[in-house]
Amino acid sequence: MQFPHPDSRILPHQILCPATPLNSTSKELKRVVGSLVGLAVGDALGASVEFRPRQYLVDHPVKDMQSGGTWGLQAGQWTDDTSMALCLASSLITCHRFNSYDQMVRYKWWYKKGFLSSTGECFDIGNTTRTSLDEFCRRQNIIKQRFRGLKDDDIDNLPLEQVRSVQNFNEYCGVSEHAGNGALMRLAPVPLFYFRQPEKAVRYAGESASLTHGDQKAVDACRYYAALIVAAIHGESKQDLLNEHFYENHKPWFGSMKLHDQVLHVARGSYKRPGGYKDGIRGKSYIVNTLEAALWAFWSDENSFETGVLKAINLGDDTDTTAAVYGQLAGAYYTVSGIPPRWAEKLYANTLIICVAESLYVEGSRSGNDTVQQYQQQMTTQHQSQSTKSISQSNQYRDSYKPIQQTSSGAYKGRIGYGVPSKQPQPQSYTTIHSNANYSYDRKQKTKKDPSTLPPAGLSSGHTKNWTSI
Repeated sequence: MQFPHPDSRILPHQILCPATPLNSTSKELKRVVGSLVGLAVGDALGASVEFRPRQYLVDHPVKDMQSGGTWGLQAGQWTDDTSMALCLASSLITCHRFNSYDQMVRYKWWYKKGFLSSTGECFDIGNTTRTSLDEFCRRQNIIKQRFRGLKDDDIDNLPLEQVRSVQNFNEYCGVSEHAGNGALMRLAPVPLFYFRQPEKAVRYAGESASLTHGDQKAVDACRYYAALIVAAIHGESKQDLLNEHFYENHKPWFGSMKLHDQVLHVARGSYKRPGGYKDGIRGKSYIVNTLEAALWAFWSDENSFETGVLKAINLGDDTDTTAAVYGQLAGAYYTVSGIPPRWAEKLYANTLIICVAESLYVEGSRSGNDTVQQYQQQMTTQHQSQSTKSISQSNQYRDSYKPIQQTSSGAYKGRIGYGVPSKQPQPQSYTTIHSNANYSYDRKQKTKKDPSTLPPAGLSSGHTKNWTSI
């Protein structure tokens, strides 16, 4: 799968999805797709009421996808949670491995150029993430001094090994003592790519977090949640996933690094509070709160994705992220078939999201694990032929970043087989930021407003995420 160059300003729904290399839809594949779709559905459902206090949601509970509200988005459009998850996924797929430098480059593209944003702009970013990406841009100047004469595009596309050879450069820009949920909200692609190798899934989940969030609680929350997602993909029961001894039962996955006490407290079942909000469950941006809230929603969802995701949103505050985190695990557990079709159909760029999830499933099988040979026996002859091809790393980068023809992803050829309709609006329903056409989506940069002054969801408003803890 190829992704557009960030300067092409191609919107997500316009990215061409390749024909699937799979000849079947296994249960594991449905769980992988469900996790990524679940993340995006949760994000889109919570977007219209992001920052709203609990009492507002008590008076006006979310029951369906809706337009307007916090960001003035159309129903089904998503925010930074999904955009950053897609950036992470695109890196894993393009590089065929965990490449920390490439991930930061793609986050920078989203931040500076609107890469993989549902509106073509980075309209929603937390201060911790912003600070880390600004620091990364500053550190890239060190590379430019080392490789004088290279253009910015060439600097972005340098292989990881070459970047690592530059003295005094480090792509890990996580801010210490900032334990926001910005790393957890985008996590899913790592365990979806590495679910066949649980130890790598857990380790790289932590490394992924530390790129932008340096607090150990943020790192360990991502390690623990990645393990839950992997276990769900493997088909473990809900009782086992929520067992207070899950950590001990999967200790080999975590290696020698123990979980932070506060994360371990959650793993022990601190979220099992029947009263929910009344018992202290909060949908706040502090990562321990987010972890508890998402797991509370999963624990109390009566085996229904719809029930759980709405519970997560109606806690209030960081509604989109709480729901996106819930959706990653619940989508993996219930599979994509368990996500209400009316939401999957309305989800912006749903075809792309499914395509990306499939690619994570396929490319993850090629990442050097011991079961690759067994897995490849299930692939089509075309897939086997393609997987034996080798090209140079530099050519991989150049090919992956070349502009892609703008095309509607609406024609999905019925390949999905997951029960998810994939009807997408035609390209003219959306607009790139350089277009002169008068399209339906507003691309203006959002400005910060007090959440208490926002109109009810369904009416347009503007707001800029400005939480120092995210």
